[in-house]
Amino acid sequence: MKQESCRKDVERAFGVLQNRFAIVANPVRFWSKSDLHDIMSACIIMHNMIIEDERDLDAPIEAREVPSPNLGFVENQPAQFQKFMGMFRQIRNAEAHYALRNALIDHLWKEYLNTE
Repeated sequence: MKQESCRKDVERAFGVLQNRFAIVANPVRFWSKSDLHDIMSACIIMHNMIIEDERDLDAPIEAREVPSPNLGFVENQPAQFQKFMGMFRQIRNAEAHYALRNALIDHLWKEYLNTE
């Protein structure tokens, strides 16, 4: 029961981050683990700053020097990336979705009718 509660909390928190930051909602397959760690940490910190700022509307804004992040895609995998993008476009293709759905329905009906 405790694990289920923790899982729901994590999913809810991740959903909040996805709604607030587009970079969290997009596919991350080709980001390195260290870049993902930096991105998630930055999003969590910014989210907490936004929440804190919304609480105290009269607080002064302080300028800080922030180093620019060193982000990049995993290199030397253009063919794998192109394959991924092709599959991603197929998944988002409505015509292919309906064709596959209808083929699955037909298949299940035939299987169901043959078992009787």
